[in-house]
Amino acid sequence: MRLLVTGAAGFIGSHYVRGLLGGAYPGAGEVRVTVLDKLTYAGNPANLAPVRDHPGFTFVRGDICDGPLLADLLPGHDAVVNFAAESHVDRSIAGADAFVRTNVLGTHTLLEAVRRAGVPRFVQISTDEVYGSIEDGAWTEESPLLPNSPYAATKASADLLVRSYARTHGLDASITRCSNNYGPYQYPEKVIPLFVTSLLSGGTVPLYGDGRHVRDWLHVDDHCRGIQLVLERGRPGEVYHIGGGEELTNLDLTKLLLDACGAGPGRIRHVADRPGHDRRYALDDRKLRALGYAPEVPLRTGLLRTVAWYRDNPGWWQPLRAPHPR
Repeated sequence: MRLLVTGAAGFIGSHYVRGLLGGAYPGAGEVRVTVLDKLTYAGNPANLAPVRDHPGFTFVRGDICDGPLLADLLPGHDAVVNFAAESHVDRSIAGADAFVRTNVLGTHTLLEAVRRAGVPRFVQISTDEVYGSIEDGAWTEESPLLPNSPYAATKASADLLVRSYARTHGLDASITRCSNNYGPYQYPEKVIPLFVTSLLSGGTVPLYGDGRHVRDWLHVDDHCRGIQLVLERGRPGEVYHIGGGEELTNLDLTKLLLDACGAGPGRIRHVADRPGHDRRYALDDRKLRALGYAPEVPLRTGLLRTVAWYRDNPGWWQPLRAPHPR
């Protein structure tokens, strides 16, 4: 199988490519992977260093908004997995232009190029944030999209475009929506690597509001296994949730990270809450579990491994990390 994986110099996409070329997904068979990445601030070639010399790996620097590039690149590929996105909520609040361009216009450009090139399979990587906030229970794949941040709104827009191409043009396209990811190689603007790298540097951690916001946590290993399962067995036009089954308040997560880093509660710095901050996310992932999915990495085990990775790899994250107050 020949795959084009967009945005794969980022956290989740690079993990997926390393897994593909490292034999982590037996159902994939022999794979050749073309990575297309613009290398914005969160795209890091070092994330792909372990597979850079693999004979099945090709890297192309480019933008999913570049239609002529896609027209040249796509023919001959059997599937596209689209990770390319602007993904940081705080950045979308400060300025949404890049989010609209990449997440909406870029996805449309990619879909149109896939249709014209006759690529037979497409998987869109999305997020639970498209649903907004849920007080009780869990969203199903049929729940309404009610995004509350500019980031989430652009991802919801992209999902609807994918759905429209499946229904209108018959594109064999599926959408995955995951809960909060964590693991090695995650850019240190996200909460877990931000907190861990700050603690390892002797700093404090900025906790939004009362810290009672609830998130379900999913190790990137489990997420990527779920994505591959959808690629192999997902149905056209369908959405699949990929959950971790590990809900925590942000405050409880912070306490676990403090313990893992050998730090005390005095290192918490309370800050004003984020505008439009969703209170709780929760996914019902029974649809994917019916295909054989189940998360394998317990949260506490995964957090300890993640902290150990950042502790052992300061050369990766120190150049990326902005100074934070002590």
